[in-house]
Amino acid sequence: MVAKVLMFQGTGSDVGKSTLVAGLCRIATQRGLKVAPFKPQNMSNNAAACLNGGEIGRAQALQARAANLEPCVHFNPVLLKPQSDRTAQVVVHGKVLSTLSASEYMNDRRASLMGSVIESFQYLCENYDLVLVEGAGSASEINLRERDIANMGFAQKVNAPVCLIGDIDRGGVIASVVGTKTVITPNDASLISSFIINRFRGDPRLFDDGVSAIEQLSGWPCRGVVPWLPSALKLPQEDSVLLKIDEEVTTDSSGKIRIAVPMLSRIANFDDMDPLRLEPNVELGFVPPGQVIPQDVDVIIIPGSKSVMADLAFMREQGWDHDIVAFARNGGRVLGLCGGYQLLGQTIHDPSGVDGHPGSAAALGLLEITTEMFPDKQTRLTQGKCSRSNHAISAYEIHAGTTKGPDTQRPMVLLDGNPEGAINATGNVEGTYLHGLFSNDAFRGWWLNTISQSAASGLNFEQTIETELNRLANGLQNSLDIDALFDDAKTPAIISEP
Repeated sequence: MVAKVLMFQGTGSDVGKSTLVAGLCRIATQRGLKVAPFKPQNMSNNAAACLNGGEIGRAQALQARAANLEPCVHFNPVLLKPQSDRTAQVVVHGKVLSTLSASEYMNDRRASLMGSVIESFQYLCENYDLVLVEGAGSASEINLRERDIANMGFAQKVNAPVCLIGDIDRGGVIASVVGTKTVITPNDASLISSFIINRFRGDPRLFDDGVSAIEQLSGWPCRGVVPWLPSALKLPQEDSVLLKIDEEVTTDSSGKIRIAVPMLSRIANFDDMDPLRLEPNVELGFVPPGQVIPQDVDVIIIPGSKSVMADLAFMREQGWDHDIVAFARNGGRVLGLCGGYQLLGQTIHDPSGVDGHPGSAAALGLLEITTEMFPDKQTRLTQGKCSRSNHAISAYEIHAGTTKGPDTQRPMVLLDGNPEGAINATGNVEGTYLHGLFSNDAFRGWWLNTISQSAASGLNFEQTIETELNRLANGLQNSLDIDALFDDAKTPAIISEP
């Protein structure tokens, strides 16, 4: 079996590539095709654990779900996890390869990873009917074209046809699509088989003249104008840039449970909050840098972090450490997830510099625990039960370090009978390494009801995701020429020796 392939690249970042590919994976699956998502190189701190270990970008996990597949490292062979402004952890086939500066990666390492990319791509082509490839960033980043493995560099390597996506909601979409053809080489432009206009508000027919202008100026056919689809915002998001500043906790919550989440500089796996955001009786807001964490909320959740030492310093710069400690000492509920769990402890030790520079730092001191960082990362799917409610829990771990201390004797969760996480003596501060905790409906309902009686709504989170994926697929079916788009897919050039 050799699959057909179609690649989707954008005129810029955040034009909706990930969501469109997810919707098209669902459509292809509904048509009986064996389809796989693929992103050669991703940059994100929102990751998902794979069944046999390893991690991939959250977007590819959602796309896999849309195709009724379990997450697999071949769907995203190269994952870059930013650790500081200038360094990133390089994950290849789900495992940490090294931590490199941007210049080291771009100039020395990137091109050498094309072999790993092609290895995964070949595997998918040999096992699926259709491979839908998502590019990264912008197709017109000609300054990054040399040694590129994420966009046109990959497309040229396998001779993949490309559908270019433009976001009209940003404005200037005619110039961004036509301008892409102007700045890229004719050889790269020849691979673009069509374009899609995304996120149109209003009657798409009002843009008919715009479509005609782009077609005339670019020579590429349009496969459709996609309206603004609400389902896209209800699905798990990958990029922290999508955390909206206007999603702040308001003063009038109308009796809802109010949850504040500080927006850490290296925030990771913030999709842990998605089930809570969908609860009708919950108002969850991200607190942006420079603002005080409100003291009149019901809960503060400290999310995951790719670099807890850096985010500890960042929290102190914002004064959030004082806000959180004062809130907890006044009896407020505080929950730490993964890196947030480590931040709640007494001390964080990093003798090997796993998280940046070697050293130790005093943390928030709200849990009697101490964390020590080790180079080996824990990446696995887990099953257990809540230690207090006995509700079953399915979750996953992606973290470095081990945590010990007296409060771990009051665990949040039991995994095969073993304690995981910690709760303080008064019960208002708790932490866990587990991601995906609130995707478990029974646990989430119980947890909300401990904050406010009858707060849980009975939301079925997993079914909600399925419903929104189907709605997304229906929206794309109604706005795109799916037959023509899938006809654009071609059998790739399979490279036996990268």
